[in-house]
Amino acid sequence: MDLGLKDKVAIITGGSDGIGKAAAISMATEGAKVAIVGRTQSKLDSAVAEIKEATNGEVIGISTDVSVESDVQAMVGKVISQYGQIDILVNNAGTSSATTLEEMTDEDLKTDFGIKIYGAVYCARAVLPHLKQSDAGVIINTTTPGGKASGPGGQPTSLSRASGISLTKSWAGELAKFNIRVNTVCVGVLKSGQHRTRWEAANAKDSSYSLEDHWKVVGKNVPLGRIGEAHEAGDLMCFLASSKASYITGTAVNVDGGSSPVV
Repeated sequence: MDLGLKDKVAIITGGSDGIGKAAAISMATEGAKVAIVGRTQSKLDSAVAEIKEATNGEVIGISTDVSVESDVQAMVGKVISQYGQIDILVNNAGTSSATTLEEMTDEDLKTDFGIKIYGAVYCARAVLPHLKQSDAGVIINTTTPGGKASGPGGQPTSLSRASGISLTKSWAGELAKFNIRVNTVCVGVLKSGQHRTRWEAANAKDSSYSLEDHWKVVGKNVPLGRIGEAHEAGDLMCFLASSKASYITGTAVNVDGGSSPVV
């Protein structure tokens, strides 16, 4: 299926691993030109090489701290210098952070909101003039089902993700007059770098505990009976960015194997 993404230009934050990289592969496969963004240039360079090998597409990696607005503005300037336009923004930067009210520190809050909320706002603000010039601009935010139904001990991620869902709905209404669509993908448990890091820590204590064992443990409570693959969220992002989703805006789609208690 041709999704109509050929020669569209996409910025994907948190693009060097996991969902972001998977979305980049999907979009580059469809002919989009992709700029992946992250803080570590060496990881970006490795991801760019992997994406190019998998897709033969046009991909660049730009080191950026999205919690710093001047960094974001400089990154957007580089994308415009390279490609001349921006049609798609995927706000995907950020990792899961979960603790309780008693244990949560101000620094936890500052860091989480700095990346996930301020970062999303900075990126959206910087690309908005260019999305207005696109014939069909798109913003996709990565959130979680915890942003819809927070469980105990899920702060600050559940808090920032709830804010991300709220921003999605607000922006969808504000930007519809420019034919800019805004949606969020609420991601459940998927194979990712942060889960591999947790496995590595557990494996260091018990070398018999394999990565496959870890995936089974993490996915055991998912109704579909398994942990998700990054491409299962990345492919959805690719679809939502495409002309095939031209009447979808202001919505939050769960990609969680049925885990969320709410729709």
